[in-house]
Amino acid sequence: MFRRRLFIALGLLAAAAVLQGLGAVAALSMAQRQVERGRVASDIRTAFIELSATKQRLRTWVAQRQQGAGAEIEARERLQSDMRSTLQQLEVLSSSATELDDGAATRSEHLRRQDALTVLRASVDAMARAVDAAEPLAPGADAQQAWQALSAVFDQSQGRDVRQLIADSLAREAEAVARERSAADTALGWMRGLWLAMAVTLAVLAVAAALYFSRALRRPLDLLSEGATTLRGGQLQHRIPLAGADEFSAVARSLNDMAAELEQHRARDALQRQELEAQVDARTTELRDALNALSQADLRRRQLFADVSHELRTPTTAIRGEADITLRGADRPVEEYKATLRRIVDTSRQLAAVIDDLLAMARSDIDALSLVKRPVDLAEPVREALLQAAVLGAGRGVTLQADEPPPGRFRVMGDVQRLRQLVLILLDNAVRYSPAGGRVRLRLLPAESVGPRCCVEVADDGIGIAAHELPQVFERHFRGEAARKQRPDGIGLGLAIAQALARAHAGQIELSSIPG
Repeated sequence: MFRRRLFIALGLLAAAAVLQGLGAVAALSMAQRQVERGRVASDIRTAFIELSATKQRLRTWVAQRQQGAGAEIEARERLQSDMRSTLQQLEVLSSSATELDDGAATRSEHLRRQDALTVLRASVDAMARAVDAAEPLAPGADAQQAWQALSAVFDQSQGRDVRQLIADSLAREAEAVARERSAADTALGWMRGLWLAMAVTLAVLAVAAALYFSRALRRPLDLLSEGATTLRGGQLQHRIPLAGADEFSAVARSLNDMAAELEQHRARDALQRQELEAQVDARTTELRDALNALSQADLRRRQLFADVSHELRTPTTAIRGEADITLRGADRPVEEYKATLRRIVDTSRQLAAVIDDLLAMARSDIDALSLVKRPVDLAEPVREALLQAAVLGAGRGVTLQADEPPPGRFRVMGDVQRLRQLVLILLDNAVRYSPAGGRVRLRLLPAESVGPRCCVEVADDGIGIAAHELPQVFERHFRGEAARKQRPDGIGLGLAIAQALARAHAGQIELSSIPG
């Protein structure tokens, strides 16, 4: 609505400006034409005056020529050329005057001018012939008669008085000049009035349009500005009170809709923030509880491994068994004592490794044990583990049986100390849960999978494990019901360590058992 009114107002102002410009162009063109007519009329009058003056100077030259007063031929030629040039200029100006104003009122004036030019043209030609023939008078010649003959040539042409003709032409051109000046003044006055009227009209239209639009736009603009300021301040419930079909009402409706939508978003955000805060509080509580539980578990775990560090019976028992057998037996060769001492030293090293493993488990990094792998014959660590386990078996009345593996057949990439520890854990576990007089059997077999892999098989006559407990036996601190009854002092770490060692060598431990 306001757009259409604004377009109409601007269109009227533009039309008025265009009309003013066209009027100014027309007035300027008319004034220019009037000025041109006045200039031509003035030039014609001046040319007639110049022609009369030149004719008079030429007559004076002829008189001097007749009297032998030293009239120069160059002066005659110059004067004749000036007359012809002036006459030609008059003809051009007469044609221009006819083109500029060929109305009925001035047609007779143009005809009289053309008639005068025709007579003057013939008079100039006659004067040129007479002047060219003028010579100094002979002695005794009648000067009065010569002057009268010459005057007849200068003052008469085609039976008409040239002097009177020029005088009439000058009077006529003077009237034309006065007339054209008056017309120019009239045109300038009319043009001045036209411009003033058009300027006043354009100014009135502009002021009227400015007053109308300033009054019509003040209220909606104030309301929009106030509404925008209020919404920017966060009062999204505010609505701009503009209703109608104009552009400002459309903008107000858009702002009101946007405010309503933002208000809904704010309400949803507040609800979501409350829900998120509740979730964060719940998660914080859960994490706090989990941290407390973890702290307690860590405390128990550290206490457990502190206790376990004091209960490393297997290596200690092996060392003590080797020493007891050696001390109770009869005297032996030195080489046997040295062999026993070497086994004690190896077992001591194993004990240190077990302590390190327990400390590593206390730091929860048993799965990241550092290994020094190299090509090794698996029969070597198996044989050493058998010698240490034999001492454990002798103390419990359990017999260990093993086939002597051929050397060089079972070569793998591994850490010798860790492999010996792995096999010893399996053998110790078998010995501990076998009854007195039982047997533990070990076999070393090539694996069926591709690559340098081997299988160490340990079988015993122990108590066995229930089927539902088999998936849990490799978990830390897990012990089956039968195991707890037979050996209450166990802590359930052996198989967990053995599985970690096997995986560190890219292998695994598989267990099958029949209770009893």
